[in-house]
Amino acid sequence: MENLKHIIEEVYAKKENRNKFTFLTGAGISADSGIPTYRGSDGIWVKGTKYHKPEEFGTFKYFLKNPREVWQYTLFRKKMFEEAQPNSSHTDIAEIEKLLGDRFHLITQNVDGLHPRSGVKNIYEIHGNYREVKCSAGCDDIFPTPTILKSKSLKEDLTQEEVKNLKCPTCGNWLRPNILWFDEYYNEKTHKYFSSLRVAKRSGILFILGTSGATNLPIEITRTALRYGNYIVEINIEDNKFTKLLEGKKNKLIIRKKSSEALSEIKKMIKDCIEKS
Repeated sequence: MENLKHIIEEVYAKKENRNKFTFLTGAGISADSGIPTYRGSDGIWVKGTKYHKPEEFGTFKYFLKNPREVWQYTLFRKKMFEEAQPNSSHTDIAEIEKLLGDRFHLITQNVDGLHPRSGVKNIYEIHGNYREVKCSAGCDDIFPTPTILKSKSLKEDLTQEEVKNLKCPTCGNWLRPNILWFDEYYNEKTHKYFSSLRVAKRSGILFILGTSGATNLPIEITRTALRYGNYIVEINIEDNKFTKLLEGKKNKLIIRKKSSEALSEIKKMIKDCIEKS
């Protein structure tokens, strides 16, 4: 980690625009909170669940045919997220934000809400979140998830009152979770597509933690940071698509550690750097 210390000191000392510290996180960050990953060796993408597989229910096409079923599963996931607590990785990232102030950005693929609950403010949730809903027919407004919607077990049906509150107040069509499904594309309004790429451009250092790079925008964020000569620090427990992307690149550092272990050290390095400056 001595090389990382030098990189952090170099980026912190920069005075030009490309001096931001950006963290790109995925499902691996929340694994210690009891939320299964999607594509790791023990992930939900590999094993599915007793009742569903992501490639079946995790699409807009499936939702249009089976809105009640998808909402039942969504409320089961909501229960899982509500019962989970931020772990040390979430709190370390929140503390790093306090140290760095406006030089800090967080881009996360996670929809579980644990980063905001840990106190992070400057965050781009590029896959959306479960705190919000929007019209499945394309009306413009995004709403807070109705408070009447209670978390459920997998077998619990929606009540009539819940169904009533899951209809768009503008057009009457079903509301849907404000998340990115597998057959959808990134956009700026929901997924901060262009905003996150601008952040990558200005990031003196991009930390990649707990994500395998299986979706397009995280890979494009990394490519953008590389294109502008910024440092990439990839921290995962196994090789992945980011590893392949970074092959032969000069401004990269690959660390094979758990995110929780690495973040504790990164936080200390940043704190030491600030105290010395």
